[in-house]
Amino acid sequence: MRALIQRVSQASVEVDQKIVGSIQAGLLVLLGVEDADTAEDQDWLIQKILKLRIFGDEEGKMNLSVTDVSGGILLVSQFTLHASTKKGNRPSFIKAGKPAFAEEMYQSFLEQLRQQSGLSIEAGIFGAHMKVELLNDGPVTIWMDSKNKE
Repeated sequence: MRALIQRVSQASVEVDQKIVGSIQAGLLVLLGVEDADTAEDQDWLIQKILKLRIFGDEEGKMNLSVTDVSGGILLVSQFTLHASTKKGNRPSFIKAGKPAFAEEMYQSFLEQLRQQSGLSIEAGIFGAHMKVELLNDGPVTIWMDSKNKE
């Protein structure tokens, strides 16, 4: 399971010219699922996201989590996080989860995130063509991969 996490001042996602999710200060999380992902991958990633200390404290140091600042989270599915560009110029998405499995994992991730965080959690629509708008704060952008826990 892969996530691209961006600290934002605001973010929104639009489907068919309608805003389906938006937050003010918090995190935009782009989530990619692969077929090898498990509940353990999901749990690890959720805990890392909720505890990631990338918000400024009273001294301006990145020392607070999204939970500490009562920020929002906007979760957007993004199979392209599993793109392979090893050969040629056209990305391969062979590692991306098959749609039924990926949607199940995405929905489970969303539900667990809501249950465990107590924060305002918004989301895009799985499989839809989405337009994501964000104002990256910092900029702060963090990459996480549950199969490569650096």
